[in-house]
Amino acid sequence: MVDKMGILNVKNHILVIQVFFMRKAILRNRQLLLYGGSLALLLFLLRWLELRLIIFDHSFEVYIGAIALLFTALGIWLAQKLTRPKTVLVEKQVFVPEQPFRLNEPEMEKLGISRRELEVLELMSAGLSNQEIAGKLFVSLNTVKTHSSRLFEKLDAKRRTQAIEKAKKLRLIP
Repeated sequence: MVDKMGILNVKNHILVIQVFFMRKAILRNRQLLLYGGSLALLLFLLRWLELRLIIFDHSFEVYIGAIALLFTALGIWLAQKLTRPKTVLVEKQVFVPEQPFRLNEPEMEKLGISRRELEVLELMSAGLSNQEIAGKLFVSLNTVKTHSSRLFEKLDAKRRTQAIEKAKKLRLIP
């Protein structure tokens, strides 16, 4: 039993020594711990006062800011819900030939379109102006204008684009 008591006594002595050194370390660093604790308390107090100053002393401004944020968020949400993308769907029939182009001569004779008028129509569809057509065909500008006006009458069109579109549908030009 003595051995056990002796072992226990040694353990107790070690514990007492450890506590003694801890107290000595605390006493040695007491000033440091005191300054650190007081600084932490002071910082906590300053933060609390700052929060109190912001919330209580400037409560009107805080409420105005909160309302502004609320209405901004509401406005963004409503704008996304109420506005729709501005897309316009345009449907237009486009004539697409199924076979390689072959001149529809019976339709050309039926409408009474001459070979020269057909040449003018082909150059119109290529996007040339009356002046350019006259230069290519070696005729005067007035002759091209006459051929154009006769084409408009024969194809029942008011503009060049209408005449070209109708001629493509009738397979007079590619």
